[in-house]
Amino acid sequence: MFAIVDIETTGGYASNNDITEVAIVLHDGKQVVDRFSSLLKPLRPIPRYIQILTGITPEMVEDAPSFAEMAPEIAQWLEGKIFVAHNVNFDYSFLKHHLEVAGYSLETKKLCTVRLTKKVFPGLTSYSLGNLCRHFEIPITQRHRAGGDADATVKLLEHLFQNNAEPHINQFIKKGAKEQSLPPHLPKEEVDKLPYTPGVYYFHDQKGKIVYVGKAKNLKYRVRSHFTHNGAGRQRQEFLRTIHSISYQSCSTELMAFILESIEIKRLWPPYNNSQKSFTAVFGLYTFTDQKGYLRLAIEKKRKGMEPLYSFSMIAEGRQVLQQLIKKFNLCPKFCFLQKDEVDCVGIEEGYCKGACNHKEKPLKYNKRVEEAISYLTENLPTFAVVDDGNVPEEKSVILMERGRFYGMGYIPLENEIHDLETVKGFLTRYPENDYIRSLIHTYLEKKPEKKLVLSTNF
Repeated sequence: MFAIVDIETTGGYASNNDITEVAIVLHDGKQVVDRFSSLLKPLRPIPRYIQILTGITPEMVEDAPSFAEMAPEIAQWLEGKIFVAHNVNFDYSFLKHHLEVAGYSLETKKLCTVRLTKKVFPGLTSYSLGNLCRHFEIPITQRHRAGGDADATVKLLEHLFQNNAEPHINQFIKKGAKEQSLPPHLPKEEVDKLPYTPGVYYFHDQKGKIVYVGKAKNLKYRVRSHFTHNGAGRQRQEFLRTIHSISYQSCSTELMAFILESIEIKRLWPPYNNSQKSFTAVFGLYTFTDQKGYLRLAIEKKRKGMEPLYSFSMIAEGRQVLQQLIKKFNLCPKFCFLQKDEVDCVGIEEGYCKGACNHKEKPLKYNKRVEEAISYLTENLPTFAVVDDGNVPEEKSVILMERGRFYGMGYIPLENEIHDLETVKGFLTRYPENDYIRSLIHTYLEKKPEKKLVLSTNF
């Protein structure tokens, strides 16, 4: 049994809007067997433009029942039926949300007449209800009223039945079918063609503009997961309505997908991406001169308008770099703020601090070694490659870090040795770098140090 549904609402998403009218027409696949419709009194005002569109005014719903009052009856009408609507996820999300608020559940199979019409009559210029009714000469009265639109959807469904829609319907509603959960404008074929590999995917709007970029360990599974629930929020509903197509780039490793996603978000600035747009490294290594003339090195939270000698996301990474400079250039751990207690300097006890903290070593002599340490840091930041499997057995993937900064990534023939820096660069695509990418690479290598290949003198 099919329950053909149409609703009118106070706005475009369920969590912050109400239903003002509902119509349900029961159909056995051959004919209409029953119908239900009712105006509903919303808890929120009906916006003026919606009053003009639907003709439903506050006066019309003043004495109408609330949704909560009608919820038991609505739930009964829908229970055990195949929920049918034009752009089914919109109507379904509203009724599911408001039924749950009222203490009822809605778990039914769904059938979208937009997607069904695309299967039966591919290639039409528009699949809106009004345009389809004009195209198929289906009479439609009381447009943008629940009863009128529901009746038109019934006529459309019957027309589809007459044109061999049944095999498509059976495919849509069979257990495990995922097509009904897809956005109404997104062709199933575009999801089907996605590979089971790591990569970056792009959601496009009607004009082809990229509105969202995501990364995936498995492209097909990740994209499908976006559509496993409808959600009642405004952004979720707008997001689903916006998606018209998908494109993707395969990557051989998950790390490459993470890096490419960050690059693409900052390049394209998609409206539905929020993370990473404002990411900055938390800490920086700074230098300053104290009141007694000693040059200090210090790890601090990044300061606006001040360029650090080196930036990093994890304080442990900065401490490691600073500790190595201290030991190599006989600097004072107290003057570098790695020792903050009042006891004797650990550097003096271990023989590498020459007494600057006790003023036994003059600023000029101490500062010279600090300047040498800064020069060494600048010139000898780590240069290494992250080497992993390629997209095919005949190649390997390479992510290059040059002097502490991300250079780029790409693929090198398996027989090529990775030792000469300039030769490696010839195979790679150079990309903009940022603190987030550096953090990704360092975090990855903490877990998989065997993937790291040093290409020049490291710390």
